[in-house]
Amino acid sequence: MTIISWIILGLLAGAIAKFLLPGRDPGGLIGTTLIGIAGAFIGGWISARWLDHPIAKSFHDGATWAAAIGGSFVLLVAYRLLFGNSRN
Repeated sequence: MTIISWIILGLLAGAIAKFLLPGRDPGGLIGTTLIGIAGAFIGGWISARWLDHPIAKSFHDGATWAAAIGGSFVLLVAYRLLFGNSRN
């Protein structure tokens, strides 16, 4: 997959992670989008590095999507824990 594919996957994974974890985010739409992109990269890296599942060359691989959504979800939770009360 190319960098553009990972960015698109990250945008979609961030939206899915936001759907799974509703509520107000400290960064708003732009912050959540960037977290989704970073989560896709980190989830793919963790999957390839420690879970012994190399990243597929196909955009439609389910494990790649699961890694991207999982990474986005974890980053979104961490971001809310660290910066959740900054919008009072």
